Amino acid sequence: MSPCAVPALLTPKKDSSWRMCVDSRAINKITVRYRFPIPRLDNMLDQLHDSKVFSKIELRIGYHQIRIRPRDEWKTAFQTKERLYDWLVMQFGLSNAPSTFMRIVNQVLKPFIDRFVVVYFDDILMYSKSKEEYLKHLREVLKVLQWNKFYINLKKCIFLTDKLLFLGYIVSSEGIHVDEEKINVIREWPAPKPVSEHKSGELDKVADALSRMAALLVTMTTEVVAFEHLKELYADDEDF
Repeated sequence: MSPCAVPALLTPKKDSSWRMCVDSRAINKITVRYRFPIPRLDNMLDQLHDSKVFSKIELRIGYHQIRIRPRDEWKTAFQTKERLYDWLVMQFGLSNAPSTFMRIVNQVLKPFIDRFVVVYFDDILMYSKSKEEYLKHLREVLKVLQWNKFYINLKKCIFLTDKLLFLGYIVSSEGIHVDEEKINVIREWPAPKPVSEHKSGELDKVADALSRMAALLVTMTTEVVAFEHLKELYADDEDF
């Protein structure tokens, strides 16, 4: 039994697995918001200057590695066909989950941040100037993660490389570059058609209907117009 009960659903992930989500809007409305600073991307990338060797460590289902405070589990109750269940770990959807997770991970890795580690939620990027230095850094980070019982997603981790993708940028020993796949989307964008093609056919009808919709919205928000008059103007309009 619980005074809180919200629906749950499953959403597909990119790796064909499933993530369970719950509707946390009710509990979020009465939650005191907690904010922890999220690092700026440009500041993080600036720290990688002159680095030659990189690693990316991803924490496995990051939020679920944070234990909910005992006696507060009832606040996270969700419905199933058979009964109610409470979350014992932090679930996705809670308003304070991102800040809480960032605060804890930053606290755990504090000795290394701004030295050879940058953290962005469940992504941990390590940067070193040599292979020998890198191996030392890797041992230190893995030891701290193990001590604090943080588990990594080995399938998504990358070790001992001179180039990797991090937050949409290619990080390498040669510097920081935009991911080529992002650029190709712009390069392959279809060229504009002749003006004559845009003035004919269905496109012209749609543009005309949209312009009249916009005019209607402006009229309704700036002038008092009788509903019957609006109904008379647009009732027979198939494109509206």
